[in-house]
Amino acid sequence: MDMNARPAVLEVGGMTCEDCAHHVTAALESAGAQEVSVIWRTGEAHFSWPEGVAEEALRSAVEGTGYRPGTLRLLDAGIPNERTGGSYDYDLVVVGAGSAAFAAGIKATEAGYSVALVEHSTLGGTCVNVGCVPSKALLRAGELAWAAAHHPFAGLSTSSGPVDLQALVAQKDELVGDLRQMKYADLVDDYGFAVITGHGRFRDPDVLEVDGRSIRARAYVVATGASPAAPPIPGLAEVGYLTSTSALELSKVPKRLIVIGANAVGLELGQFFLHVGAEVTFVDVAERIAPFEEPEISQALASVLAAQGADIHTGAQVRGVRRGKDHVEVTVSVGEGELVLACDEILVATGRRPNTDGLGLEAAGVALDGRGALIVDDELRTANPRIFGAGDVTGAPQFVYVSAYEGALAVDNALLGARRKLDFTGLPRVTFTAPQIASAGLTEAQAAAAGYDVETSVLALKAVPRALVNHDTAGLVKLVADAGTGRLLGASMLAEGAGDVIQTAVLAIRHGITTAELAATFHPYLTMVEALKLAAQTFTRDVEKLSCCAA
Repeated sequence: MDMNARPAVLEVGGMTCEDCAHHVTAALESAGAQEVSVIWRTGEAHFSWPEGVAEEALRSAVEGTGYRPGTLRLLDAGIPNERTGGSYDYDLVVVGAGSAAFAAGIKATEAGYSVALVEHSTLGGTCVNVGCVPSKALLRAGELAWAAAHHPFAGLSTSSGPVDLQALVAQKDELVGDLRQMKYADLVDDYGFAVITGHGRFRDPDVLEVDGRSIRARAYVVATGASPAAPPIPGLAEVGYLTSTSALELSKVPKRLIVIGANAVGLELGQFFLHVGAEVTFVDVAERIAPFEEPEISQALASVLAAQGADIHTGAQVRGVRRGKDHVEVTVSVGEGELVLACDEILVATGRRPNTDGLGLEAAGVALDGRGALIVDDELRTANPRIFGAGDVTGAPQFVYVSAYEGALAVDNALLGARRKLDFTGLPRVTFTAPQIASAGLTEAQAAAAGYDVETSVLALKAVPRALVNHDTAGLVKLVADAGTGRLLGASMLAEGAGDVIQTAVLAIRHGITTAELAATFHPYLTMVEALKLAAQTFTRDVEKLSCCAA
């Protein structure tokens, strides 16, 4: 590696697939470029340009593969990675210690920079402590409890007694502690970055104060996450309510639970309590549950929940909450009517608010949007060019893998001068209900709004052999394609294991695969992923008239 090489980007026209990117990569490397990374979707080749390598050689190499070299520009070389000295305490200071923060810290440390994470609470952030890990551990227990009493197979005698929620929560807490130690605390020593305990607040655009200590860094990443938020419902604060955090700490299953909000978090936790014996009612102001998913998915999941005993009120506005003699009353308006619903606990799952209060961002010259999220550009830079944002605090899609992606990208741009831009093409999302919702790319409505001439296929699980042998055909697959090219734009699924299946669709969307190519790809028989192949075939033929595995 030439230590004097300069980061550069070359625009390349004519690339349409990943193979194109491979050809351009090989051509640039043959001409002397180093660390080549080609993104065919954006038409850019990023590389290190060594001294002595002529621009004409790079251009000729690309032309030789049949592609069109365009503008070649040098990038900011980034911050030199010698150990910090002078007026700076660290090269990078990250405010927060969750997934985005650790991804940033690891990336910067591996590149040779000095790093400190500032955290006033517990290492690990939302995911490992109060989000993904603990909730999915309990959801799995709930699924097993429900399946033990409601399986579809003849000749099997199973049953499910009362659930000891306190024991489940204790087991969950043990798992959380182990993972927090392995995936966060132990990594601090492994990578050697500092963790400063205390509350960070910007004093001015250049200095962060942590409990009275002034810290100066060459660059900052704010990665403070988000917290559950509650709407201003009259009486709610006085009566009290559960959030996605406190619901995971209950020691006893409530007899009656009202869930306000029927998107991912509300659906997951609401169904968990349904599975372990609570009477559950979902209330949402939207016209359907899972309102950001395809309408067919929402309708099918609503049917599943109703069959399991849940009550669902959509298009419903919560007007007030008050405490009765031995219960809580929730007043809800639906259409022209009004309902008074009784419960023992209320779970509020109406969204999360970015954690930006008390950070001194105004003094730092950092702008916030109306929800309190950091306003960042497509390189994650705030209005202060030395301060970047990453993860839930930016208003990005609230998934742990997005937070980690943004943490690493922020470091690439803040320290390495990479000028990388956010790319959420084919981004997957999973709601861990039973069956699961999994989606990637654009919905039909989103694709139409983006100007595509859209065609779709919808395949019921009754046409999927895996679902038939499971005796569980509740669910479907929907694919969205560009009618002109056949390129897959989006996929949605309601099925057991949908979260695992969707990765095939993610790759297809990211790499420009058509539905015809997806249909022609091998998919193992009697797996749920075969549903994607069958749904792709549905664009051109009636799959119910095909034999098993017919191409």
